[in-house]
Amino acid sequence: MFEILTANEYVTSYGEMLVQIIGSAVLGFLIGWDRYSKSKPAGIKTYMYVCASCCLITLVSIHSVMHFAEISDNIMMDPMRLAAQIVSGLGFIGAGVILKDGFNVTGLTSAAMIFFVGGVGIGIAAGFYGLSIIAVITTVILARVGNYIEDRMDAKEEK
Repeated sequence: MFEILTANEYVTSYGEMLVQIIGSAVLGFLIGWDRYSKSKPAGIKTYMYVCASCCLITLVSIHSVMHFAEISDNIMMDPMRLAAQIVSGLGFIGAGVILKDGFNVTGLTSAAMIFFVGGVGIGIAAGFYGLSIIAVITTVILARVGNYIEDRMDAKEEK
């Protein structure tokens, strides 16, 4: 489940790629639902699109390398170069949800979640299903624990 695949071992069918896209969209949907239920910026569709698009871009990048490598031995490509550029785009999208009003800053968690959900999409596309699912489950659980702790601390401060 957590083994690392070499380029020669990473060959997927279109069926598996569809499962990867659908799986990343579902995970993005679940994370977006969590944020939407708390009335936070960037809701269900945003997270779903970010996760699925990151997965798609990574799949295209990985499979383009394999496709063009079969055509000629002289073609050298880095399969994760395009995926690495996703990070810049995620930073741009994340910056759009951060708002500052005096000393009050909002949207930082939503921006971090957008960055995270992009990583989930990349992880699924790269074949790290278990790792991606565990990351989502862990962060959702810890976010709930964090909310509980913050609520308790806020209640103490109000007394």
